[in-house]
Amino acid sequence: MNATIHTYIIAEAGVNHNGDILLAKKLIDTAKTSGADAVKFQTFIAKNVVSKNAQKAAYQKQTTGENESQLEMVKKLELSFDDFRELKNYCDKKAISFLSTPFDLESIDFLETLDMPIYKVPSGEITNLPYLIKIARIGKPVIMSTGMSELDEIALALEALQDNGAGTITLLHCNTQYPTPFEDSNLRAMLMLKDSFDIKVGYSDHTLGIEAPIAAVALGAAVIEKHFTLDKCMEGPDHQACLNPQELKAMVTAIRNIELALGDGLKRVSKSEEPNKIAARKSIVAKRTIVKDEIFTEENITVKRPGCGISPMKWFDVLGKKAKHDFYEDELIEL
Repeated sequence: MNATIHTYIIAEAGVNHNGDILLAKKLIDTAKTSGADAVKFQTFIAKNVVSKNAQKAAYQKQTTGENESQLEMVKKLELSFDDFRELKNYCDKKAISFLSTPFDLESIDFLETLDMPIYKVPSGEITNLPYLIKIARIGKPVIMSTGMSELDEIALALEALQDNGAGTITLLHCNTQYPTPFEDSNLRAMLMLKDSFDIKVGYSDHTLGIEAPIAAVALGAAVIEKHFTLDKCMEGPDHQACLNPQELKAMVTAIRNIELALGDGLKRVSKSEEPNKIAARKSIVAKRTIVKDEIFTEENITVKRPGCGISPMKWFDVLGKKAKHDFYEDELIEL
């Protein structure tokens, strides 16, 4: 039976191109090979996003050192708008959806010139009202991550999007620590989002490995977002907590298998197991030799495989009846 669901899988390239458009294209190739639905980058003008006084996150200090500011780190990861036009065209040629998260208002305007099908709001912008309003007024579907957020903050962000004309909204449960400890993943919070806001939900994952996103799909995630890199040993803030190309492909394959396994939820005998009925079920058979006209009793009949004769569910219909002919041991009983 074909899967009745299709999880939208976003291969998050983020800034793992390290500011190099050739690496960015290799990331697109990897995402396409993996079977992901979309590859996503991050579009920003560093000076419009980060002040010169902003400190790096703790995990960024661990992966890139403490000798530069957050602005200096981010500036090295910036691609130009012309680069993104080239990447969008490259995605079109490779037949994979191009997405990029904007981190400033000017980048939102630019990305709209690329006619993206969906806008992704990152966790850090969930309290940025001017940003949310500008995204909403485009009128396209929005996927919003909810890392670091309480329910009341999510409700306010949703209100801003909905009141200003956003299309269909999907909320992604997320933990923004790189990598996220498994005990902090709290996948069932995704179900709380669904129940609280009556909305489609998914999961943006920052754990190591592929177990958490696979489990999220089993719980009903409509969207999965997962960071990947060409090489975990590359310089940069995010590489170490990402999937390598082989792991990304394994994750996508596992999710597609889970979709097939979830099925449509209707309990029935499947086509593949139908032939097993005869081999695994049982029938009423002779326990010993039974002569014609002998009465069937618990002493001369029993239940054994195969299941191609009278069902044991008719046990009491058989007891007390006369044998129409002789039966040998293990022979299927007939009435």
